[in-house]
Amino acid sequence: MTNAAMHVARTGLDSQSARMRVIANNLANVNTTGFKKDRAEFETLAYQTMTVPGAPSSAENRYAVGLALGSGVQMTGTARVNTQGAMSQTDNPLDLAIEGDGLFQVLRPDGSTGYTRAGNFSLSAEGQIVTSDGLRLQPEISVPEGATSVTIGADGTVSAQLQGQSTPTELGRIELARFVNPSGLQALGGNLFAETAASGTPQVGTPGLDGRGSLRQGSLEGSNVNVVQELVDMIETQRAYEVNSKMISATDEMLRNANQQL
Repeated sequence: MTNAAMHVARTGLDSQSARMRVIANNLANVNTTGFKKDRAEFETLAYQTMTVPGAPSSAENRYAVGLALGSGVQMTGTARVNTQGAMSQTDNPLDLAIEGDGLFQVLRPDGSTGYTRAGNFSLSAEGQIVTSDGLRLQPEISVPEGATSVTIGADGTVSAQLQGQSTPTELGRIELARFVNPSGLQALGGNLFAETAASGTPQVGTPGLDGRGSLRQGSLEGSNVNVVQELVDMIETQRAYEVNSKMISATDEMLRNANQQL
């Protein structure tokens, strides 16, 4: 029985260690543009049923609660918290923030589509709107050389003042992708996500329509990490780790005493 208690405590140490890593990643990305924090989720391991509730305890009586011994805990996954991050004004015409649901679409090097909330875009040498890693925004939009006063509307319409023209010219329209289960997207790093079977297929369309958020030019969405809450969670995780460690020490002491008395 003491060996079983030591095994249960070990699963607690493993789970709390994994949760601490999740918290550390959240705090590390507190200033990452468009970052969405993760939350560790746990579940109990299998129970060893010694007595089934309702089983006969005598000819006339039954057990009211039964007896089941747990075998520990495990972390089942990390749920992404998709709440809105704080907006900051940058006054850069190519900085975009999404107010509401939706993700920008970019073309990855392997030809697949990546999705991101980070709207810190810039222009490539060819005049295309790209991410900081050089991934092209989809649908592709090119800004002609010499264009001034680039304007991006809340509905994604991109226009600019071209040389020799008196009125702005529309260059294209930015579209946003929306997923039924955005928490099911696979995190790739580099502020990118990929579609999975759990996320569902992307519903692409005009910003501000069909549940998609609108765009705000000259702003960036910050991380939704609450530093105070993460620090509280870190202390809670540390205490839980210490308790499980003490459980192993106590179990070891019980085994030592049993060996000495035999």
